[in-house]
Amino acid sequence: MSSLSSSIADLRKSYERAELSESASNADPLQQFDQWLQEALRAQVPEPNAMTVATVSGDMRPSTRIVLIKGYDERGIVWYTNYESRKGQQLAGNPFAALQFHWVELERVVRIEGRVEKVSVEESDAYFASRPLDSRIGAWSSPQSQVISGRSVLVTNAAKYGAQFLLNPPRPPHWGGFRLVPDRWEFWQGRKSRLHDRLSYRLDGQNWVRERLAP
Repeated sequence: MSSLSSSIADLRKSYERAELSESASNADPLQQFDQWLQEALRAQVPEPNAMTVATVSGDMRPSTRIVLIKGYDERGIVWYTNYESRKGQQLAGNPFAALQFHWVELERVVRIEGRVEKVSVEESDAYFASRPLDSRIGAWSSPQSQVISGRSVLVTNAAKYGAQFLLNPPRPPHWGGFRLVPDRWEFWQGRKSRLHDRLSYRLDGQNWVRERLAP
């Protein structure tokens, strides 16, 4: 093992900020998620809305990327992207995904799994209209996940679409929202001596079953 690998292997941290018990957690995982997200916002942790999205390709190779949550309610978790991107194409072939939030400062992780669907055209239109102008032009300018010859391609495209649409770029037909409809949640709270708290919620019919998992 190299000295660099050895130094990484020696990293240790004792998690002692909080605990997660069945009696203190919400029976509804969405309410528990809302509570934790609001606490992350109040704690001003960096990028509390950032989440990892994991998808699987047709050849069963998983891939991950970071996106920003843009909404959540009893229907699911929403984010927006280019439908022709790598993740968009993978979701078209396999409409199941996993999400993960990691709020390091709070020693917390939330994992969510379920089926993914596109949000309505009306929802995508409304959110797109709320974006800053540069972001709306950017949605037209970037052929997301495609190989390009250089950054000049993006700059040229931005100038082209900026001149074409001026202050009112419409939503591109290839851009919109995805909603993950959860059938499984897990809430992880770091604890001392690696005896972490893990509460899992799985959907059984119309009801959520809460279970404790060994760390």
